[in-house]
Amino acid sequence: MTRRSNKECWLLGIGLDGTDGHKRLTKGRRFLIAGGSEETHEHMTEKVIRLDGKLRRKGKTFAELEPNEFIEAYLEED
Repeated sequence: MTRRSNKECWLLGIGLDGTDGHKRLTKGRRFLIAGGSEETHEHMTEKVIRLDGKLRRKGKTFAELEPNEFIEAYLEED
């Protein structure tokens, strides 16, 4: 199945381990990271920024990825 590239697709990351009272929110090109402890929020943000960079280099967007492609790209280490 080929997805149309004109569809808008965002990646949403939600951290549920924040207990320090801070409200963390990071928005980037087609992604939003919310919540989490400082460590979790930082980890999620770095991971999605690297993933977005990989996609840009390949000329792709989140909307163009099949679920298995997303999982492979997300789990792949730099």
